[in-house]
Amino acid sequence: MAYTATKQHVLNRGVPPDSFLDELVAWGGSADDEIFAPNPNADVYGSVVGVLGPWRDLAHRRAAMLEVMRVLAGFESSWHWNEGRDTTNPTSVTPDTIETGAFQVSANSMGFGQDLKDLVMAQAGTLDGNDFQQAMKDNHPLAMEYIARLLRHTVNHNGPVKRHEIDAWLRKDAVTEFEQLLNP
Repeated sequence: MAYTATKQHVLNRGVPPDSFLDELVAWGGSADDEIFAPNPNADVYGSVVGVLGPWRDLAHRRAAMLEVMRVLAGFESSWHWNEGRDTTNPTSVTPDTIETGAFQVSANSMGFGQDLKDLVMAQAGTLDGNDFQQAMKDNHPLAMEYIARLLRHTVNHNGPVKRHEIDAWLRKDAVTEFEQLLNP
């Protein structure tokens, strides 16, 4: 695939590698519609509507989620799937609080929804914090679905989203490109 708008710089992290974008587009094209559908939560769509909205339809919402994930992974890990613990976070000290993977999620975030626990149990076979960390590094489709579902519950578990640090790096033209890549 040819990437242009989705290769824009994020903060001081550079640009996402094509391999990350390939996986993101593949996941986005096969993910369940329910992940992107409106819900009653104060979720990521409400957080970024001023930057990427208003939302036209489900395809637009899907592409906007991919753009949020592109930028968030840049902020959190420079798109490194095997990123480990945030050593600057004083609460990142137990298997359940240690952040992991490209999106720097921690096992304690499963408390935001039964669907998150069900997803991890189905994909990793356990809710153990250490196993969660390894699964988020090894199982990229799981990591992408997990962060998308988590962001539909709350933005408060992801600092760069909660504090709107990602907003300046989100690009409408990248959303348009994601739409085109998902629906050639």
